[in-house]
Amino acid sequence: MTPQVVTIDYKQSVRNAARRMTKFGISSLLVVADDGLKGIITERDIVQRIVCSGLDPAETPVCDVMSEPVIVVGPDEPLEKAVELMLIQRIKKLPIMERDDGVMKLIGILSLLDVAKLHPDLLEGLRAMVEEQYASVEGDFYVS
Repeated sequence: MTPQVVTIDYKQSVRNAARRMTKFGISSLLVVADDGLKGIITERDIVQRIVCSGLDPAETPVCDVMSEPVIVVGPDEPLEKAVELMLIQRIKKLPIMERDDGVMKLIGILSLLDVAKLHPDLLEGLRAMVEEQYASVEGDFYVS
């Protein structure tokens, strides 16, 4: 888990989001408002929803193109379950949140890259399990 999570206000422009990602060398930002976590914006969101649509990133607010709702887990969630959730939901980042005096507080983010670096065997084992579980499902679902 990475405890230093880079965020952006939901009213900010997509251009500012892209600049922030570039500044920190990351591929996504968690989108926040005064009342908490609202979504996530990724490089893919920017390419698909801004560039391909011909929208102006300087004029488009992050809230118009962010992915929502955000799937989160608590800090006590076993790593295996968190990674399984990521593989099934096909997400690369998983925010970790805990309740503090009745308020949900962001305490970190888990990425598949973190898992691959520290526990490559776990990632491969869960990937095989997910592929086997969905082998009978019709369609183009796969785990890459």
